[in-house]
Amino acid sequence: MSKREELPVGVFDSGIGGLTVAREIMRQMPREKIVYFGDTARVPYGNKSRDTVLSYSEQIVRFLLSQDVKAIVVACNTASAYALPEIVKHCPVPIIGVVEPGAVTAARATRVGKIGVIGTKATISSGIYDQCIERIRPGTRVLGQACPLFVPLVEEGLWEDPVTDEIARRYLLELMNEGIDTLILGCTHYPLIRKTIGRIVGPSVQLVNPAYETAIELRDLLQRENLLASEAPGLGSAESQYRFYVSDMADQFRAFANSIIKYGILSAKTIRIDQY
Repeated sequence: MSKREELPVGVFDSGIGGLTVAREIMRQMPREKIVYFGDTARVPYGNKSRDTVLSYSEQIVRFLLSQDVKAIVVACNTASAYALPEIVKHCPVPIIGVVEPGAVTAARATRVGKIGVIGTKATISSGIYDQCIERIRPGTRVLGQACPLFVPLVEEGLWEDPVTDEIARRYLLELMNEGIDTLILGCTHYPLIRKTIGRIVGPSVQLVNPAYETAIELRDLLQRENLLASEAPGLGSAESQYRFYVSDMADQFRAFANSIIKYGILSAKTIRIDQY
């Protein structure tokens, strides 16, 4: 295996939501190494300006490149919408976001041409999913709904709780009344309440999880670029295979990460991201 193939994949998010993307990469590509950065000191990105999100994202990309990553996944819908188009121009390694893979899957899946998108206010107001889907399948109607309370509910661990059910009903009612048959979970936190969302929209609505679709896209990308790891890591190497960095609250991050990922997150290191 060449040196480039041995290098890790960089993954970043505004906080902990991107762990759902990292989890899917671990599941789909158990041989790959991962360097994850969560910007827990500056979360959330969803209420910040485009210029601020771009500045933060550029810092994080510089940090990940300093870790010798072979590819980067922007595991944040807001950063994918606001920063990716600019970052991709200058990034020396392959880089993908979470919007395009989910948009492609949804455009192919819809039968009636009505797709719902739920996400942060920034993701919905950016219109990024509308633009992607229109390019892939012109004439498709895309209906967006911001769901700002989902993130704190997820982070409080209220994944299956009557409060979450009630909030979800209120958010999703209008989309259901519009007759959507496909719903994009347009925030990396949302797969953790997928069961709740699925129960409310019913079996006739197909849920699209961009975290899963992004992992599949990454696998295809690494294969095309001859960067796919071909050797399994040694036993007991979870900590060296998966490295986690944050800008604040390492203990809280580690506790949450261990609650959703069962691959051995043994530590999370705090760094000064503003130095990059």
